[in-house]
Amino acid sequence: MSGRDNQLWLQLWRERRTDFHQRTVNRLLTGFWPTLGLPRDSRIFVPLCGKSLDMLWLAEQGHEVVGVELSPLAVRAFFRENRLQPVRRQQGELTLWQHGNIRILCGDYFALTTADLGPIDTVYDRAALTALPAEVRTLYVAHLRRIVPATATVFLLTVEDAEEDATLAQALGVDDEVAALYADGFEIALAHVESVLEADPQAPEQAPKRAEYKVYRLAGKKRER
Repeated sequence: MSGRDNQLWLQLWRERRTDFHQRTVNRLLTGFWPTLGLPRDSRIFVPLCGKSLDMLWLAEQGHEVVGVELSPLAVRAFFRENRLQPVRRQQGELTLWQHGNIRILCGDYFALTTADLGPIDTVYDRAALTALPAEVRTLYVAHLRRIVPATATVFLLTVEDAEEDATLAQALGVDDEVAALYADGFEIALAHVESVLEADPQAPEQAPKRAEYKVYRLAGKKRER
């Protein structure tokens, strides 16, 4: 992510413009996560985690949760709002905040190394990919492949704007961008699609637009040496 994008993200948290934060655990997570059949002690990576309550839910399933978040305000808010007392220490270029089986590394995602992260079984991406500018997404996926094991799976939730002239087959298929970003490194399975009409809060006078909520399960391919 560019320095300009970093500054914009930090500014959003400073000005508390965080409408993107969900105040409840994501229902697609709770509904479809069990289908992965993961052992309780699995290590889950949550990139660009913000102060997501999904991390609490994952920890309650017995998983060890490792998030990474650029804004210290977001990290501090996560622990304060959930009445958790974290221990902090420097870890490489990032600051580690930890309470129980939840760890958040505060700093730039692109500064994160395999050594910082440790072994990972599954990546949970609810809005990390889609929060990034389109030109950064390729770099995001490339870095993800560098820092997690080839055997790691990715549980990816996306919200895609539906094209007005899209066919039903297109609406129910794998998004072209998701395929372009992940096909080289992962086997892509589309587990669930929901189409929802949503009004734009910035333009309530306009007709609602259809959004497609999709659940992807990505299985890592073996990498050639």
